Amino acid sequence: MLKHSFESKSLKLAKKGVKNVLFTDCLKQRDDSVIKVVPTVVELIESSPRFSRCENTNYCLMVIGVPNVGKSSFINSLRRTFLKKGRASRVGGEPGITKAVLTKIQVCGRPIMHLLDTPGVLPPKIESVETGMKLALCGTILDHLVGEDIIADYLLYSLNRLEKFSYVEKYDLEQPSDDIHFVLKRIAVKLRKTQRVKAITGFGNITVTVPNYTAAAYDFIRAFRKGELGQVMLD
Repeated sequence: MLKHSFESKSLKLAKKGVKNVLFTDCLKQRDDSVIKVVPTVVELIESSPRFSRCENTNYCLMVIGVPNVGKSSFINSLRRTFLKKGRASRVGGEPGITKAVLTKIQVCGRPIMHLLDTPGVLPPKIESVETGMKLALCGTILDHLVGEDIIADYLLYSLNRLEKFSYVEKYDLEQPSDDIHFVLKRIAVKLRKTQRVKAITGFGNITVTVPNYTAAAYDFIRAFRKGELGQVMLD
């Protein structure tokens, strides 16, 4: 199913004139698509009308993309594949880990190829609310700027729309639900995520224990990003 989604996405990009698309899984120790990256890049450079075969064949390229898309993981995967070395660029599960253009990082010895890791970039205006929510769900925007509860609500909507109901079993629900408050309450109860708050009554202020919906939303979102809710293609 996921392979079919990748092929469909490649066809859509091809219709827009985007070529040489490689879908990679940089968390794998060995990924066939990562192996194709260097030969593909070399072929594209050498076929360019500006390429001169008399020049030094050392390559230096820049890796760009939206925040938290995996640019640093991609660089580290290339180093692991072609140089058999560990990571050289810091990675993390939130946007903003890379804050400046780093020094050149060698990723291949034959040919000699260096990459520049860069901070994530976004267009000044996101084309639609739907696109913005997809970006937020994938972690390209800091969660607190959108709101964990809003992101969790969109996640639940997306899973139900795509008929991905693995969250039902994971959080011990009886059946799928489109009520985010009900789902978060069940998650909070299962994970024992509670908080004590003050309540004003006619007899004075009392402290009560209630479900921590924010903590539950945080766990729900992180489970999706870690792949614990299955493989999901939002587009």
